[in-house]
Amino acid sequence: MLDREGFRPNVGIILLNHRNQVFWGKRIRTHSWQFPQGGIKHGESPEQAMYRELHEEVGLLPDHVRIIARTRDWLRYEVPQHFIRKDARGHYKGQKQIWFLLQLTGRDCDMNLRATNHPEFDAWRWHEYWVPLEAVIEFKRGVYEMALSELARFLPKPQGHQNRYLRGNMRGSNGRRQDGSDPAMDSQDASDGGTKLVQFELK
Repeated sequence: MLDREGFRPNVGIILLNHRNQVFWGKRIRTHSWQFPQGGIKHGESPEQAMYRELHEEVGLLPDHVRIIARTRDWLRYEVPQHFIRKDARGHYKGQKQIWFLLQLTGRDCDMNLRATNHPEFDAWRWHEYWVPLEAVIEFKRGVYEMALSELARFLPKPQGHQNRYLRGNMRGSNGRRQDGSDPAMDSQDASDGGTKLVQFELK
């Protein structure tokens, strides 16, 4: 289903835990990381598509999350020609996306990357809100930055934690954050406020 300009309607999902860390998924059998996303089917609303994709890619149900916000308008990216099937060239141009910011109200163990027979991810972890865009395939980076920037103002205040996620407070001139912490330490276990990797073997 394409619009008149050749863009396919799509949804993107930024899923937060109680620390305002985001679900960060490794695409199956690649070294690329991304947020859950997927196409909107004929007759679906963006919200209906979001819940379907959330279950298909992450295994979560509507009862496991709370919608905090969504982008006001469509965010678009073009797909390079060499990524487009030959029979779609000249018609398909890229994706237009509505992005949703969700709060996980369930538990980590509620997530299941094998909820369908066609998994999108083979590993996941919690990551600081401002994800490293260099880990995202290049033609999607602009949309990621726009979505993260637009939705950042809706971030809940983490309980018992100072909100360190807005860009203006991230780093000082020496590359460290204004609170003196080193961004390189973000690879520690999630119990220290860093990341946790959950990996699955897919046969």
